[in-house]
Amino acid sequence: MPIFFFIVVAVVLFDQLTKLWVVRSFALFESLEIIPGFFNLTYLTNKGAAFGFLAGHNGAWRHYLFLVLGCVALVVIVMAWSRLRYEHRLYAISLPLIAGGAIGNLIDRVRLGSVVDFLDVFVGSYHWPAFNVADSAISMGVALFLLANILLGDDASKADESKREV
Repeated sequence: MPIFFFIVVAVVLFDQLTKLWVVRSFALFESLEIIPGFFNLTYLTNKGAAFGFLAGHNGAWRHYLFLVLGCVALVVIVMAWSRLRYEHRLYAISLPLIAGGAIGNLIDRVRLGSVVDFLDVFVGSYHWPAFNVADSAISMGVALFLLANILLGDDASKADESKREV
């Protein structure tokens, strides 16, 4: 359990500290070019879910829906981690990354009513939706989780093949 909490706390701290720095250093919508033609720091807020999903819908229901879904997701993640952490090392890392990211964004929703985004990636006219450290941790966690599933699937296939050969 210590590794779970260490990763979660590290993600939440890094997420919240970077968001605090952006909020204190930038005006809303202000942008700073870091890598010309590719990467800016831009202070934005997102009242929706991933990639602005439901951001255009007003009403308290949206805010409470995201809070409830975030809390339910955290319960599911902890339950999955307790079952899967010994199946593959990647589960022990991926699930706390996802949990830490979810908590980081939940903190924003509770404190601010929206999520602070600031990592702004683009190529030419194609613009990726702005994101933050929490979103990055969730994305990395999901990728590692899927990789663990693929690796375990390969191990299971090899075990089935060896049983058939006997």
